[in-house]
Amino acid sequence: MKKKFIVVLGGGESGIGAAMLAKKNGLKTFLSDSKMIIKKYKKILIKNKISFEENGHTENIISKKAIKVIKSPGISRKSSFIKKIDSIGIPIESELEFGKSYLDNSYIIGITGSNGKTTTSSIIYKILKKKGMNVGIAGNIGRSFSKEVIKKKIFMY
Repeated sequence: MKKKFIVVLGGGESGIGAAMLAKKNGLKTFLSDSKMIIKKYKKILIKNKISFEENGHTENIISKKAIKVIKSPGISRKSSFIKKIDSIGIPIESELEFGKSYLDNSYIIGITGSNGKTTTSSIIYKILKKKGMNVGIAGNIGRSFSKEVIKKKIFMY
């Protein structure tokens, strides 16, 4: 059986963004979520003709057809399913790594820490926007980094 899909694990904001970015770049894309995908995200998948499954991962499809797995941030690298994918040699990337691979000549400002990330990111975003820069804001603020990459802006994460 020929491997042919980019498999996105997780059907939330990050996973939907990664699936849309993959599709936009001409990659055959399959999204899999262990739970039910909410209605607004299902509509996006259907509109963009992205194949998906919900309420469980079909391991056979993923292990035999995936050329790469894009993992949403909510899925632990220590999960047994991720370990299994890794053990059979399928490359695994985070949504951020995947999105970043489609950026060229852009800057990413990363804000880390346990408190104040959203506030700090929002303030920096507003300052740069006011200065007339073409900026986007994504990550732990409720926006998919990959979705913002589709817009090709300068990023903060």
